Amino acid sequence: MRSGWTDLAMEASAPQGESRRLTQEIERTVVTIRDEQTSRALMRPMGTYVTLSCPQAMTLDLDTRRALSRALAAEIRDMLPAGARTVLVTGLGNRHVTPDALGPRTAENVLVTRHMGACLPDELAKRMRSVCAAAPGVLGVTGIETAEVLRGVVEHVKPEAVIVVDALAARSSMRICSTIQIADSGITPGSGVGNHRKALTKETLGVPVIAVGVPMVVYASTIARDAMSYFSRDSGASEADEEKLAACIERVVSERLGDLIVTPREVDALVGRMAGIVAQGINLALQPGLNDVEIEQMMAQ
Repeated sequence: MRSGWTDLAMEASAPQGESRRLTQEIERTVVTIRDEQTSRALMRPMGTYVTLSCPQAMTLDLDTRRALSRALAAEIRDMLPAGARTVLVTGLGNRHVTPDALGPRTAENVLVTRHMGACLPDELAKRMRSVCAAAPGVLGVTGIETAEVLRGVVEHVKPEAVIVVDALAARSSMRICSTIQIADSGITPGSGVGNHRKALTKETLGVPVIAVGVPMVVYASTIARDAMSYFSRDSGASEADEEKLAACIERVVSERLGDLIVTPREVDALVGRMAGIVAQGINLALQPGLNDVEIEQMMAQ
């Protein structure tokens, strides 16, 4: 059973890293893994993991969405190699499975400019970075490992960095569509749902890999454990009793349901909203010479 698994470093670490509030609505948490011992304990590569969190809500006001995009842009800029001229943005996941479609939908909203060089006025071209995007699909659909596809693209395009966007699994249901994690350590596609593929890292692709992810699912057994935990605490049960209840839930879910994964009913709207926020953050990070209006105008063409 993988009910305790989380893709979020802030949920895996104890203590939960350094936190500070960027705005009234947005909190920033940083977890840094500096040594092999901590890496093994948290079951993720060494690196810096930044989490941006906001209140969970079906609708976010425009100011909060823009603030999230700007905060994401700042984190990506800090992780990009100095002087990077060309960047590849990759949307991981299956566009036909809504909770897994964040990556492809984000890639569709990224401002791609690599092909525009000769078509733009010199004044505008000088202010733009070369950006290309890809959504290579999943192994079950294409029969090709994502890592194999991206190695070929990187070899041909020769970007100085790769940004990968993917849907994640969280330990807490309150993290779904209210949290963005940015990491400079790359990513292992499918790790959150126990379907590990080949890692996408600087070692495997040959260039720095920045991973951007948003939790879209949690394990049903995790929700059940949380509910029973609240119940046992309210009823005055001991810690030992809580552990027995947790073990019972694990056994029932494992035997009857397996690794059942759940997502909100409104996932279609939530994925669309988060894809827009993430894409705008990437656009702002990669095109610092353009303002919001110019980016929107170029995306509309």
